Amino acid sequence: MTQNSFVRTIEDLVETVRVIARLFKTDKVFIIGSQSILLSWPDAPIVLRTSGEIDAYPENAKIWEIQQKELDPEDDPEASEEINALYGEGSKFHREHGFYIDGVDENTARLPEDWNKRAITKTVDVDDRKVLAVAPCPEDIIVSKLARLSDKDKEFVEGYHQARPFDRELVVERIKATKLEAELQERAINFVRGLADAPKADAAAGKTVGS
Repeated sequence: MTQNSFVRTIEDLVETVRVIARLFKTDKVFIIGSQSILLSWPDAPIVLRTSGEIDAYPENAKIWEIQQKELDPEDDPEASEEINALYGEGSKFHREHGFYIDGVDENTARLPEDWNKRAITKTVDVDDRKVLAVAPCPEDIIVSKLARLSDKDKEFVEGYHQARPFDRELVVERIKATKLEAELQERAINFVRGLADAPKADAAAGKTVGS
């Protein structure tokens, strides 16, 4: 039995893409949530990679559901539930790999409508074919975190900004381009604008030299 690990790696993401691609016979797998950062920043700080799960869904989820329904009209299949049953928390996959896959769909993450235009991609070898892994760009991941803004989401945004200061006004623009309730939008914008300024490189260098 593999011991549970709460720090994810790019290898975990690749394994996620492979099992989803095989299960649904798809050539494109979407990764969302905090661990989608692995696609653009594989060696991100541990605070950004601390999670027991990876959220994913296949491009052809709806087609798969229709096909399964045709095979058994009495069934009401959901791709996300199929993922959870086979690779979710407590599954054999979870025990063997130390993390689990959370089945989600295209509506799970609150993202700007045009996030796909900026998506980060990676080609993954799956048996004898190529599968495309797709994830939101970092700023759009941050927007999805700000939309929910749990304590863990706050840690993610603050940790990212501390390690790689982002353009706060750009993120504000992306928030406004996301379909959020007015209260959530205001809360997200206030949080972003309340983040500490990034340290100036010259000042940091001066302190280092003088120490």
